[in-house]
Amino acid sequence: MRTALVRRAVIPSAVLGLALTGAPATAHAKPAPRTNAPIKVSLTVQGPDGTLFTGRIRTKGHEVTTATGGTHKCDGTNGGAHPSAVPTPTAALDDAARKRHFTWDGTWYPSFDDFSVDTIKNVSGGASAYWNISVNGVSTPVGGCQFQLKAGDQVAFTWTSF
Repeated sequence: MRTALVRRAVIPSAVLGLALTGAPATAHAKPAPRTNAPIKVSLTVQGPDGTLFTGRIRTKGHEVTTATGGTHKCDGTNGGAHPSAVPTPTAALDDAARKRHFTWDGTWYPSFDDFSVDTIKNVSGGASAYWNISVNGVSTPVGGCQFQLKAGDQVAFTWTSF
């Protein structure tokens, strides 16, 4: 009888111990990093006749307003690209334009949940050119409100004819 009581006490204790050993330690887990913390990036805008802007910009994802496209989020959550807000190339362009007093405009495409940059400093892409977005020398595979920037990235908007 005594052996049966000991087994009844030991087995549940062992199972509970194993369960707690495999459980994640949440009491001491680090909080998730702020993904939309402001970062500094280098931004270059290259027009058909030369550089229109170059400089370091502090940016984070935020709502963007253009004359043609209206006001929309531009924080990496566009199109479900990221689960939380992050800095983006188009947000960086918008911050540069506001801080350095130049204009840009873009059309909003609901089907892409993103802007198409049409004009920067009165230079339009038009029917034969467009504004290509690249980060660290590589064209972005998604829109400028969907691509996540990291501190120190080299962002370029380049007038590209076709």
